Amino acid sequence: MDPEVTVLAQSAGATLVTLMATDAWHRVRDGITQLWRRTQPERAETVAAELEAGREDVLAAVAADDQETLDELRLQWQGLVRRLLVARPAAVEELRALLDQLDPGGSAARQITQHATASGQARVYQAGRDQHIAER
Repeated sequence: MDPEVTVLAQSAGATLVTLMATDAWHRVRDGITQLWRRTQPERAETVAAELEAGREDVLAAVAADDQETLDELRLQWQGLVRRLLVARPAAVEELRALLDQLDPGGSAARQITQHATASGQARVYQAGRDQHIAER
């Protein structure tokens, strides 16, 4: 498996699920459906229906703060996209351009979510990037 395809599919899954719950939803749906129409036209209507159902699942999960469902949906779309890219390698550049158009800063793919639980005298240190702790 080409690592570039894997990373692109991961990014696409995260971006799609994140943007499904935003005002960019219609652009996401139209862009992804068009990508499938050009690359695998026989699957385009099925993918369009999966996008609609997925959006309903995303909205319900966001409302319930259900991170597990959101993670599952990201993996589902990652798999769909990866299979498309493996079957149609020429779609890599088209997908990359679509993702750049939908999420120019890449913020959806880089969204960080952290959860921690501490009890007793435990300490939790979390960081989205660099962290320096100097305790004595």
